[in-house]
Amino acid sequence: MMSSVYVINPNSSEAVTAEIDAAVAPLRSSDGPQIICLSLAGGPPGIQSQRDVDGVIPPMLRKAEELEENAGAYVIACFSDPGLHALREQSRCRVFGIAECGVLTALTLGQRFGVIAILPTSVPRHLRYFGAMGVIDRFAADLPIGLGVTELSNEARTLSRMIEVGRALKADHGADVLVMGCAGMARFRASLEDAVGIPVVDPTQAAVTMAVGHVRLLQASVRHQS
Repeated sequence: MMSSVYVINPNSSEAVTAEIDAAVAPLRSSDGPQIICLSLAGGPPGIQSQRDVDGVIPPMLRKAEELEENAGAYVIACFSDPGLHALREQSRCRVFGIAECGVLTALTLGQRFGVIAILPTSVPRHLRYFGAMGVIDRFAADLPIGLGVTELSNEARTLSRMIEVGRALKADHGADVLVMGCAGMARFRASLEDAVGIPVVDPTQAAVTMAVGHVRLLQASVRHQS
């Protein structure tokens, strides 16, 4: 039996988890692996500060430990990748963070990537991460839409702000590919790409694509060896 890809939304918002589930639906296939999206019941409604990021790590690690027996890979579905390296230490499985995977995917689609953040307070956190990744020389800018995670449910306002910021990243900062800086933005990807006219990466789709590929290759290797 093929192991599952567990997509863990470290906040407690079932609405965000439902958006993630819908976004990764095209990556599901009858021959697996199963993609299971879940929320962290003890997490905050949205992860919007460094304190939020740090606070969800212990409960997320405990949840992953509960899932370990049937896991083939984990995806941490928060753009701050909380607990990414801790979970890699803890688990025998491959672990993917959506920020890391989103940026790495963007680098295959353009020369300079721009990021659409939710709040201004998110930007310094993202910049620290991009510096640690060593991708600043390919980085255009990171601009916020000024809406919190729970406010993304207002679709018209959210898309309007994302288009405005996306166009600024392209015209004023030279971005030729965009990364959406929140897992809750998934449903806007296609509309945003059409409006701005450059590739747009949904980071959760990017991470799950990588996770599914790794699980399938690992399972094929096991079958071949047996």
